[in-house]
Amino acid sequence: MTFHAILFHLAVALGLALISAIVVRLMIAYPILDHPNARSSHSRPTPRGGGLGIVVAFTLGMGILYWQAEFARLPGPQFLGVIGAALAIAAVSFWDDARDLRFALKLAAQALAALVAIGSGLELQRIALPGLGPVELGALGPLLTLFWILGCTNAVNFMDGLDGLVGGAVFLALLILCVIAGHHGGWFVYLASLMLAAGLLGFLPFNLHPARIFMGDVGSQFLGFMVAILAVAAARFDAAEVTFMLVPLLLFGLFFDAAFTLARRAVMGLNITAAHRTHLYQMAQRSGLGVRQVAAVHWGFVLAHGVLALVFMELEPAIKPLVLVPALGLQVIWLAYVRTRMRRAGLSWRD
Repeated sequence: MTFHAILFHLAVALGLALISAIVVRLMIAYPILDHPNARSSHSRPTPRGGGLGIVVAFTLGMGILYWQAEFARLPGPQFLGVIGAALAIAAVSFWDDARDLRFALKLAAQALAALVAIGSGLELQRIALPGLGPVELGALGPLLTLFWILGCTNAVNFMDGLDGLVGGAVFLALLILCVIAGHHGGWFVYLASLMLAAGLLGFLPFNLHPARIFMGDVGSQFLGFMVAILAVAAARFDAAEVTFMLVPLLLFGLFFDAAFTLARRAVMGLNITAAHRTHLYQMAQRSGLGVRQVAAVHWGFVLAHGVLALVFMELEPAIKPLVLVPALGLQVIWLAYVRTRMRRAGLSWRD
């Protein structure tokens, strides 16, 4: 890719960021208010639905991609299926921001959107295991892809509870993914990541602490879905499809917190779909760490995992999954630190 092409893409991204910012500003002027309750991290009514700016900017970017950048398109059915499914997720999520839908209805909408993407041909076909190398998934491929898309969508959604945390973490992860994808010729992932990052760039200044607006489900579920799709698309960077792990690696901090909290609540017999304030990031904030500090920790995780991602790309396929070990070690240290602070503050996991 030429230097002029990169400059053109950056100019388009900045234009999309401006459009995102305009939409977010309109959502602040004509708000859907999020009223605080016992489970909230904010103390005053705050507009939500700011993620609509991300959706609008990305959709416009995809329109440009579809009509002008043939080199970066997925095959027609996949391209239209993925974008259509993502917009359906955004529509249902925006409705949820306005009306507070039941979790079962939201999950059904996510599953339907995921099935549309899978039905269009975007699915995992093999996975690499340490010592065994790539293993063909066969009929398990669509099931694992469905599980991944639903898990990623909800993990990002569950973690969006503190000013700037998810928006900043995903923004950094997308920039790193964009650079890696461009280097390896994954042009759809390159441009889609850039356009998503542009949407977040327009939104983030309004979401940094103290937030003037929240992303809402329209932003967090849409982002989670698209990040999941980009991970499956990134699997094509190598024949063994081990590069699917790039996105889970970059966002390992978010996924670890969500998975740990879900498993812990299930073991404790608590309702795993009920709203609560016991994620690790929430316990860290409640124990006395500032909102900016907790968000910065998660941004730091993404940057650290970005270094691991560069190492990951140079490893042999059979040992690439082992790069998750240091990422896991970093999260265990964070867990131990938060647990120590909880004891000192007299907090329990049931609070």
